[in-house]
Amino acid sequence: MNIQKIYISIFFYLFLLIAIPISGFGQSELRNYLEEAAANNSGLKAKFNDYLAALERAPQVKALPDPQVAFAYFIKPVETRMGPQEFKFSASQMFPWFGTLKAKENSAIQAAKAKYEAFEEAKAKLFHEIRTTYYNLYFNKKAITISLDNIDILQSFRKMSEIKLEAGLVSALDGYRIEIEMGDLENQLALLRDKQFVLEVMFNNLLNTENKEEIWLPKELWHTDLALSKEAILDSIQSNNHQLLNLSFQQQALSFRKEVAKKAGKPNINIGFDYIVTGKGDMNLAGTDVFVFPKIGLTIPLYRNKYKAMIKEVVYLETAKELEQLNKSNILETLFEKGWKDYRDGERRIHLFHSQLELARKALHLLETNYATGNKNFEEILRMERKLLKYNLELEKAKADKQAAISFVSYLMGK
Repeated sequence: MNIQKIYISIFFYLFLLIAIPISGFGQSELRNYLEEAAANNSGLKAKFNDYLAALERAPQVKALPDPQVAFAYFIKPVETRMGPQEFKFSASQMFPWFGTLKAKENSAIQAAKAKYEAFEEAKAKLFHEIRTTYYNLYFNKKAITISLDNIDILQSFRKMSEIKLEAGLVSALDGYRIEIEMGDLENQLALLRDKQFVLEVMFNNLLNTENKEEIWLPKELWHTDLALSKEAILDSIQSNNHQLLNLSFQQQALSFRKEVAKKAGKPNINIGFDYIVTGKGDMNLAGTDVFVFPKIGLTIPLYRNKYKAMIKEVVYLETAKELEQLNKSNILETLFEKGWKDYRDGERRIHLFHSQLELARKALHLLETNYATGNKNFEEILRMERKLLKYNLELEKAKADKQAAISFVSYLMGK
């Protein structure tokens, strides 16, 4: 790796560290994963190199055309009063119409800015994918823990039913019911463990790291809310979304490109000189070299239809970009409304299932007490145990879904 590539890599890494927002309490590990992905993800590096390549366009287009140098040798010297002309040097420089090079440079700069926004969009999308996968990992691990806890509960029920069966208080039916429930839970547990492995592979691939250490997950997912109101978020999306900014810079690049197209219909100026070497003339006298300066020429843009078509082409492209930006704005608003709905729904479900879980725990405790003291309604205990499992899972799913919705809205805002 050469020195320039090393500098670029260092700049890329430091830039991404600065660009990653600081997480709140309990989110430092996730922030570390985002930093790792920013440094290693190959897709993100590809976008950054696209941006660096676009930056190199401006020095190219703002430069003057290469000067032309010519040499001519007279096979048959041209006799003049000063002596025979033997060979000639010519040099010339073409100058585009005033402002053409600056317009080309500005167009290239705006195109590079559009590439930068494409890089920022890729970064924001990658971070959203990492956060979402992280929340799915959290929920899946919680589901494994909750399923194991419920298997322990069922095992305690099995011991209780075996004692009552030996005492002749219940039939063997209660034991069969427990075995059925445990079979279902163990099958669900095996599926969750397989899913956990798939999610871990997906997460590590997003990080693009060879480090396969155990992924750190919190015992309880943090509770955060959107800091802005709905109207403020919509305004932020319209102002900061990287897809919209990308289209905006493309429009500005086209504006300068239209200026270039207009100036293409203007004459180009060519300035140069000729230097002619003469030999000895009559009476063996040394000839005098001829130096001609300046030589000025103009290109005459006669075929106007070509230049009119160049301008019309850019005008149509500008209109297309305006319509594309309007369409993208509408799509983003629709996506935000869906994200806002998921965010509100997550909040409601957290409150609902937290309450339902507490009630289910109290009800199950009462049913256990009644069963232990002689009540034979064991089927109702199993039904309530299923509800307890469901509400426990739904509560954790609601927490993960709410944070995923916050992540999606943040992504739409360009974060």
